[in-house]
Amino acid sequence: MGVVSEFAQTADLSGQVAMVTGASQGLGQACARHLAACGAQVLCIARNAEKLAETVEAIVSSGGQAIAKSCDVSSRESVKELFNQVQDQFPKLEILVNNAGITRDTLLPRMTDAQWDEVIQTNLTSCFLLCREASRIMMSARYGRIINMASVSGLIGNPGQTNYSASKAGMIGLTRSLARELGKRNVTVNAVAPGFIESDMTRALGDEMLKEVKKRIPANRLGSASDVSATVVFLASAGASYITGQVITVDGGMTC
Repeated sequence: MGVVSEFAQTADLSGQVAMVTGASQGLGQACARHLAACGAQVLCIARNAEKLAETVEAIVSSGGQAIAKSCDVSSRESVKELFNQVQDQFPKLEILVNNAGITRDTLLPRMTDAQWDEVIQTNLTSCFLLCREASRIMMSARYGRIINMASVSGLIGNPGQTNYSASKAGMIGLTRSLARELGKRNVTVNAVAPGFIESDMTRALGDEMLKEVKKRIPANRLGSASDVSATVVFLASAGASYITGQVITVDGGMTC
């Protein structure tokens, strides 16, 4: 049975194994579903096993292939165990999407150590841990695609998000440095930096605030999860083989 896809942009990822962190909801779920729609077998990673099951069910019911793996990606021990399990089950890993992330917003004078540490650990340290493990597999295979989910906040900053913006800026620096390290092994490393994307969080801003937000966006609308996942799919595809070390903004022109 073929894959039933709601996503516009496609690529042939048949036979490839993709790992997506934060796959239980939002952008991570959209990326997992889009990659599966293109033929990849997707390892869906998150802490919440119940929500992960929903992602896997959505993929499988559409004719795709997916497996759920519960993991605290901020934990060195959990990530190491995850990759031990993956290598026991799968001979290869072609695509890694580091999407897991959290926010703990407040102005810096009121920010606690815990709010700083939790965001840096979940957003940036997890990216380092996953990239380190995946890069070993990809270097050995002399092929791989690593896509790190950054944010326009990592490029231009955002009041009340010094911890989040720092973590995303760190991901961008990691991306560019790792691209230089892995390029000769046919492994590309890129970052995607979404702007305002339709979600529960943006809907909570209210209609008036959203009107003001849209005035700052030349496209005059919020982005959709599929706008972001289409960019991820392209970067994972053969067509992006000469693109590495780049930050692709998906923001409707907000930062242009």
